[in-house]
Amino acid sequence: MEGCCLVLRVALCVSAAGPSANLGYGWVWKGRSKSCKQRALGCAARDAGGIARDAKGQYLFDLLCHHLNLLEKDYFGIRFVDPDKQRHWLEFTKSVVKQMRAQPPFTMCFRVKFYPTDPAALKEEITRYLVFLQIKRDLYHGRLLCKTSDAALLAAYILQAEIGDYDPGKHPEGYSSKFQFFPKHSEKLERKIAEIHKSELSGQTPATSELNFLRKAQTLETYGVDPHPCKDVSGNAAFLAFTPFGFVVLQGNKRVHFIKW
Repeated sequence: MEGCCLVLRVALCVSAAGPSANLGYGWVWKGRSKSCKQRALGCAARDAGGIARDAKGQYLFDLLCHHLNLLEKDYFGIRFVDPDKQRHWLEFTKSVVKQMRAQPPFTMCFRVKFYPTDPAALKEEITRYLVFLQIKRDLYHGRLLCKTSDAALLAAYILQAEIGDYDPGKHPEGYSSKFQFFPKHSEKLERKIAEIHKSELSGQTPATSELNFLRKAQTLETYGVDPHPCKDVSGNAAFLAFTPFGFVVLQGNKRVHFIKW
């Protein structure tokens, strides 16, 4: 089950023959073979109705939040990638169509834009779940850096949230290797993940495991980092990023500068 992360996709189809666009959305497991054009939830496309061709980003965002019953909206945004592979946040005050450089249908992602300083304190369960999915994605893509012991604990929380208590009848030797939590990992790390899952997390509900995952993730230096490539004065590659707690400069896998808000 490669990727093991759930992402909201938006497919916006604009027809030159008509004055409106059809919006479909759904959830996708990264790496799974089941993938519908409309990025369907359970392979059954959801139709959010029509939107005007000149609809602004705010309308599209509010429409999605309404369908998700999402009240704590300020943490989220809609991201898209242009034909040059550059990432952009959809601007809410501008027309959706005019921000797209590609040809329709357009594909966008509903993502966390502003990471909460204390995700465990979020009021709504749906908000916590969406933040959990985003951080799980960050872990998989190598944006949430941590030492091996922390990585094993985070992965074990994900495992407990997704498959529940360890059951020797259902979970044979090496069962954790079927999940891809990180860009790369070793057999030793897989064994450590399974060990924590078996011995320390039994009885935790999915919601509790997700909450513990959030509490641990927020303590890491790269929590909430959205890195932008740059170079230092010597020409060495680096990354600049804003986090919930301040401004950071990263080189390699290390934080070399931090300016607190």
